[in-house]
Amino acid sequence: MTNNKMNPKVDEFLNKAKKWPEEYSVLRNIVLDCELTEEFKWMHPCYTLENKNVVLIHGFKDYCALLFHKGALLKDSHGILIQQTENVQAARQIRFTSAQEIVGMETIIKDYILEAIEVEKVGLEVPMKEHKEYIIPEELDNKFNETPALKTAFESLTPGRQRAYILHFSQPKQSKTRVSRIEKYTQHILEGKGLND
Repeated sequence: MTNNKMNPKVDEFLNKAKKWPEEYSVLRNIVLDCELTEEFKWMHPCYTLENKNVVLIHGFKDYCALLFHKGALLKDSHGILIQQTENVQAARQIRFTSAQEIVGMETIIKDYILEAIEVEKVGLEVPMKEHKEYIIPEELDNKFNETPALKTAFESLTPGRQRAYILHFSQPKQSKTRVSRIEKYTQHILEGKGLND
């Protein structure tokens, strides 16, 4: 039961594809069989369920791939999902290097897509690691380089205390104000104290 809602932008993408055109085509047909809506986002065919991204088709020099936006939540019973880099928290890929390989894996691919659809239907979310969202101001980084003991002391503080310091140090617009705030609390940090201790 193929969903006939083919998106003309995806047709255009496939017609222009110099690499992996056959593979993209096979992947597209498999995904369309799973009743998702075909859209074109981030310059790639993207398949959604009620406006939520489920899976994306993309290609690189050495492989093309299906990218599951919440792949980290899939069971991965075949052990084929790949985390692109260690900083990627939610998305996972299944990589391919030939159309034959894709055809041979069709039923497995569909199982993964259907599982990804279920994840979306029940509204599961990937728990994100929070500490990545706080960027250490340059002035604090410089101070860490000058005083390695400070870095060690800072890293042994609780995540909440680290966050409070980072926010406090990042607030001022001027660098010199940030530096003076860091100077003011250096001893505190070395003693293992939080901002308000």
